[in-house]
Amino acid sequence: MRNNIGLLLTKRAMLSPAMDGLVEVERGRRFTFPGVNARANRTANALRALGVGPGDRVALLLMNGVEFTESFFAIAKIGAVVVPLNWRLVPDELAFILGDSGATALVFDEEFRTTVSNLHGRGAGATAVRHWIEVGTSAGRAEFARAYDEIQADASDAEPPIGAGDDDDAYIMYTSGTTGLPKGVVHTHESVLWACFTIALTADTRYRDRYAIVLPLFHVGALTPLLGNVQRGITSVLMRAFDPVRLYETIAAERVTVLLAVPAMLNFMLQVPDHGQYDVSSLRWVMSGAAPVPVTLIESYAKRGIEIVQVYGLTESCGPACLINPEDAITHAGSTGKPFFHTDVRVVDEAGTDVAPGTPGEVLVRGKHVMKGYWNRPDATAETIRDGWLHTGDVATVDAEGFVYINDRKKDMIISGGENIYPAEIENVILSHPKVREVAVIGQPSAKWGESPLAVVVKQDDSLTEADVVEWSRGKLAGYKRPRTVRFVDEIPRNPAGKILKRVLRDRFPEPATE
Repeated sequence: MRNNIGLLLTKRAMLSPAMDGLVEVERGRRFTFPGVNARANRTANALRALGVGPGDRVALLLMNGVEFTESFFAIAKIGAVVVPLNWRLVPDELAFILGDSGATALVFDEEFRTTVSNLHGRGAGATAVRHWIEVGTSAGRAEFARAYDEIQADASDAEPPIGAGDDDDAYIMYTSGTTGLPKGVVHTHESVLWACFTIALTADTRYRDRYAIVLPLFHVGALTPLLGNVQRGITSVLMRAFDPVRLYETIAAERVTVLLAVPAMLNFMLQVPDHGQYDVSSLRWVMSGAAPVPVTLIESYAKRGIEIVQVYGLTESCGPACLINPEDAITHAGSTGKPFFHTDVRVVDEAGTDVAPGTPGEVLVRGKHVMKGYWNRPDATAETIRDGWLHTGDVATVDAEGFVYINDRKKDMIISGGENIYPAEIENVILSHPKVREVAVIGQPSAKWGESPLAVVVKQDDSLTEADVVEWSRGKLAGYKRPRTVRFVDEIPRNPAGKILKRVLRDRFPEPATE
């Protein structure tokens, strides 16, 4: 039989018939693995009745919940291709992705009815979508859409014919598009399975764990763990939207053992008044990534007996690249660890030669979980995957023991007077100031130095001044690394994965540096 990721759910339903497969926090619903599988089969057979078949692209504009989960497995089983959509995008951005992917069906939550009505109103020339399917129970369903619940209820829950597997396309996930138009990252049934394998053999996940997912499922950092949980026999506790207080309450009520959250979320949780009152005794460890995890954040959680395990990965690698073991998380704070079990990682210079310990270089990743390529972008694929290695564009160092330390994106690196400056290093120092809540460092054009660091800060205490921040970095950073200017803002712009949108900050603060 060919490997099909939809069959992960079929097998788990047979092996663990009484186990909770999925818990929806806000809606208070819970489903066993057989319950989710039966729903997925009905959705699969409903889509087949509409004429959706192998290779067809089906877009999902859905928030975290059972409908996203079952739709993903349903589409995978029948051999169609999932296109998860970022529901924070505006209609023009969504129209581009729908058009680029050639999606013929769109399943959407009622929350996005206005957005989808805009897309539908653009006419048949704007997208290839023929089937508009709305999830929801409220009155006023879009007149052009079918009701998801109705077509699902009318369909059989028998296992559908398996329509794809192995190297066939499983999903196309579009990058966040922080620069230029987004590119569709294509993953196959095989690459997804290998991502699940390498996580299961590296991370401390266990049968019957309860894994809280607060990142949106249109992001690989949430989707791959969800699929891995089904394979491993782990209950996925899904939140539709991140709320720090509700998350604390959920950890206690659902006895969550593993949590996935980006550094910004973990920082917000520390801002909750009297956060020590919440019972987090069930929480064994927290996986965090999408951006370098500040050492100060790791230390703050360590004081509560909670291990922050830093992960490094990309959409193009289906998630996994590096992970630090729990026993090394404190002794090597700031490191993202070593490569996953079925993953190879190198850090190389411009000539492609492995760098010496402590020398910055570009991160390269290799493994069977690396993407097939960019959708309809052979040029971009050839530029990114060379000799079997995924060129990430990320800068890191490796110590003598082989631990990887992510510095920054190459494009975010600041070059001042010929010296390379990595914003993450400056951000770590400034974040250690007790009156700083968040910080992002960008380069400002400088007539004298080429570029100079600018710190964009969110205050924890209103008394914080620019002079305080500059003085704090004195003695902790070399003179050329210290920020010349500090700007205060109410919020740091981020994409849904929690990554700081430094392009937005550069547009907002374009003025030349003060020398």
